[in-house]
Amino acid sequence: MSRDPLTLALEVAREAGAELLAYRERPYAIAEKARRADLVTDADRASERIVVARLRAEFPQASILAEESGMHAGTRDERWIVDPLDGTTNFAHDYPLFCIAIAYERAGELIAGVVYAPAMKECFAAERGAGARCNDRPIAVSRIGTVADAMLCTGFKPSDYARNGAHFARASQRAQAVRRDGAAALDLAYVACGRFDGFWEFDLSPWDVAAGTLLVREAGGCVTRIDGGDAALDAGQILASNGAVHRELATLLATGA
Repeated sequence: MSRDPLTLALEVAREAGAELLAYRERPYAIAEKARRADLVTDADRASERIVVARLRAEFPQASILAEESGMHAGTRDERWIVDPLDGTTNFAHDYPLFCIAIAYERAGELIAGVVYAPAMKECFAAERGAGARCNDRPIAVSRIGTVADAMLCTGFKPSDYARNGAHFARASQRAQAVRRDGAAALDLAYVACGRFDGFWEFDLSPWDVAAGTLLVREAGGCVTRIDGGDAALDAGQILASNGAVHRELATLLATGA
């Protein structure tokens, strides 16, 4: 019988996190993917090997979608979605905002999600219908009611700035602050725990958003497409918020109004 998905995800994320911290203490190779400034390191691959091996051993019939190695086919209607190191550029520059993100999906429904930031010693976890937690303490989205009072976050790679630049400018003119931390899964976790009041980003993959989407929803927040349409893991974009600022933020990003 398969393990409880959330318990397993927590164990595996911590094991992979220990590996990432070990890599920070020794030399490792850094390479660029197809796009400029889209990095991959030995640490990404080592973390992913740990995660995929553990998940395959415990859930042999589930499929696994992992950033570096792609799809590992399964025979049941359940899927693990893995980012072994979100925030690789941060990691490569010894900036501590990086994480492992693991989500479990059954029949198209997100059931469990974990975002673990080992350098920050914070582990965010959510289970469908059971709320969200950080280091085993319940978390909730903020109560900020207007964009003018909000601290927002976004993300973009240098090559994609033109797509997001106008949105970044609009939000910066209206909001109390806009940050760019470079790790979408962790940004979503920060929305879930109330540090950010809203987050948006284009050019994302399912592994960037799966775990964080469940965290935000279970913490009482709202997740859609940037234009306010229904969210989907493969939409390539996301708008997440505390719910109270969601409509105003979606309108601002769409029209500037």
